[in-house]
Amino acid sequence: MDGSLLALIAGVAVLVLLAMRVPIAFGLLAVGIIGLFVLGASRFGGFNLDMGWRSTMSMLSRDPYSFVASFTLMAIPMFLLMGNFAFRSGATRDAYATARVWLSALPGGLALASVAACGLFAAISGSSLATAAAMGRIAVPEMLRAGYDKRLASGAVAAGGTLGALIPPSILMVIFGIFAEQSIGQLLIGGIVPGILTGLSYAVIIVVRVRMFPELAPRIESSFGWGEKVRALGGTWQILLIFSVIIAVIYTGVATPTEAAAVGAFAVLVLGLMRRRLDRAGIWGAVRETVTQTAMIFAIAIASKVLVSFVAFTGVSAQLAAWAGDIEGRRIWVLLGICALYVLLGMFMDPIGILLLTLPVVVPIVDALGYNLIWFGILLVKLLEVGMITPPVGLNVFVLKAAVGDSVKLEDVFRGIGPFLLMDIVTIAIMIALPGLILWLPNLMYS
Repeated sequence: MDGSLLALIAGVAVLVLLAMRVPIAFGLLAVGIIGLFVLGASRFGGFNLDMGWRSTMSMLSRDPYSFVASFTLMAIPMFLLMGNFAFRSGATRDAYATARVWLSALPGGLALASVAACGLFAAISGSSLATAAAMGRIAVPEMLRAGYDKRLASGAVAAGGTLGALIPPSILMVIFGIFAEQSIGQLLIGGIVPGILTGLSYAVIIVVRVRMFPELAPRIESSFGWGEKVRALGGTWQILLIFSVIIAVIYTGVATPTEAAAVGAFAVLVLGLMRRRLDRAGIWGAVRETVTQTAMIFAIAIASKVLVSFVAFTGVSAQLAAWAGDIEGRRIWVLLGICALYVLLGMFMDPIGILLLTLPVVVPIVDALGYNLIWFGILLVKLLEVGMITPPVGLNVFVLKAAVGDSVKLEDVFRGIGPFLLMDIVTIAIMIALPGLILWLPNLMYS
């Protein structure tokens, strides 16, 4: 059977299974195994069932284990463990309390504090869903008690949660680096500038909207003196210290991202014990959550690896790369089409699933077009995070709704997201127009 036709059939089969709500790991694995079997059976003409079975089992007995046993992939459970330890030890409460003391007197101060706290927690969580869920329980009720508009309160936290995938550590960037065979250290460092840019853009839209419509956020007269502000920093110095150490050792090459993640997880554990914020139940709960999250991610990763092997054998990736390499003067339109595709997929699917499903086809095309893959990986993570807050699904929105309960309606959260989506479009435009701004820090690592 022709490889291109088989790849097309497999793509349609994956979409059908996802539409039927089949778990993405099972859907990808089933299509990958069947595809490998058909390719193996028809390799030498005719249809040899024994040859198809042998070739498929040979690949399944070798590739999935060697992939999961990768030292680089171990950064994912370590970053997850660090984030779970931080959450259990009250890092989210500390981050929001500090941001509230410093920013509450500004226009829309509590919303600004929520975005700032999301950025602080993102520095040790690596997950936008975890950031949105954790901050939603703390920040949204506080803003509602202060008389903030429900749409502004929920929108600020749902959008702020997307910083969890941009500001290092980032689970999505680790996965992209492994599958695209790019430097994970450069990807993580490269997320700093767009993460800061995104946070600042959210702050700008909050201040502008509150100045235009003061009823959105009642002004809070600050009663915090400088002494209280300085003391409030005591709640976040651990986060900033751990984040700074992780970035420093990755940037300087002293440690790999995996080693830095392990050190970071251990440091958060030790600090939690020293401050008497972690007990046996808290540690066990963090470990249990990490194991569950890791199993879910690795199951999808293994299934995707099988599908990647199948796609590679069909030769369709090489054909698409050759097609992209022949395009002259129109590569920006191909890039914009890819961007639109990722935002569209992000409306309906989990970002990890999207990443693993599309990379085998998209990376060769982008590489053939001549774009820097480090830059594209960072842009891709930003696009996936935009999808996380885009209707009609927007996983961050549903996670936030689950965290706040009936105090905010789902439609209010989606309406509150609108202005932040506008700023995301501006940020993406800047990232595409000024790739040097994004690659500045990663390039310095090797200069």
